[in-house]
Amino acid sequence: MNAVETKRLTSADVETAAAIIRSGGLLGIPTETVYGLGADGLNQEAVHAIFRAKGRPQDNPLILHVPGTEWLERYCENIPDKAYDLTEKFWPGPLTLILPRKPQVPDAVTAGLPTVGMRCPACEVTRLVIQKADTPIAAPSGNTSGRPSPTSAQDMLEDMDGKIDAILDDGPCSVGVESTILDLTVTPPRLLRPGGVTLEELEEVLGEVAVDDAVRRLMAPGEQPKAPGMKYRHYAPKAPVTVVKGDPDMTAGYIVARMGEKSGVICFDEFKGYFRGHPVEPIGPVHDQAEQARRIFDALRAFDHLEVTDIWAQSPTDDGIGLAVTNRLNKAAGFHIIEV
Repeated sequence: MNAVETKRLTSADVETAAAIIRSGGLLGIPTETVYGLGADGLNQEAVHAIFRAKGRPQDNPLILHVPGTEWLERYCENIPDKAYDLTEKFWPGPLTLILPRKPQVPDAVTAGLPTVGMRCPACEVTRLVIQKADTPIAAPSGNTSGRPSPTSAQDMLEDMDGKIDAILDDGPCSVGVESTILDLTVTPPRLLRPGGVTLEELEEVLGEVAVDDAVRRLMAPGEQPKAPGMKYRHYAPKAPVTVVKGDPDMTAGYIVARMGEKSGVICFDEFKGYFRGHPVEPIGPVHDQAEQARRIFDALRAFDHLEVTDIWAQSPTDDGIGLAVTNRLNKAAGFHIIEV
């Protein structure tokens, strides 16, 4: 299977991609957040194929991707005014809204929940394919379940070669972590997953926004996730990860004093010289959270190609998009976090 470069995409290629979706096939789609594994969101069998390709638990709901706000009423009901306030400001973009679903949305998409996650991606090519297919695309991240999410077509090809029909290659993702997920069926609205739209930006539009406990802890075995990425160990490389949280100078010193002979390190650019002789994946400067978001999954994924017994990671702060980065790191570590 080859990735089709979107920079050279013709109208015939768009039609071919749309035909894959309409026929029940699986298509790798680029978005500004991560690459997604897409299928016809109204075709229950096609949606089941997503779960098989990823090895994804069936109780982990999916997101429906649409080309614009005007499609919300096709698949959702009792849509509050605040949903339109948010889509006017953040769509197309990295924000998923949880809303009451209409009956035509399959249970396979929602894991049997009465709600569905809706998103309009910023990638123009993907919106064009959705329009041409005339059906929403259900798409989780395009990786084997539990592994770091793919931020390039090559990352996705690594996990999905031979399992899907095609990948549209639109280059590296500009955001690098999945979309923010906001539940609008409760008062106040509840942040279920931090992402490319920050908590602070949501509060500017909505006022009070609650943060779900699952953002900062593991869900219990019996809990039902309302959105992707809430319940299971996610984003994890093969080697175990330990997150060290606190002042960057102190976390770097803590890691140096405790790392083993074959330990790997995820660190800020300023500290990469501390760990000479060890595999190091820098994720950007201490104060550049946007760069940290773009690089965190690449860093986690890189260690699967190296001989490391364990991975230590410096933790960003929890403000802005840093909350999304720390959420992904903490889940990759199974919430094995040390505060110094």
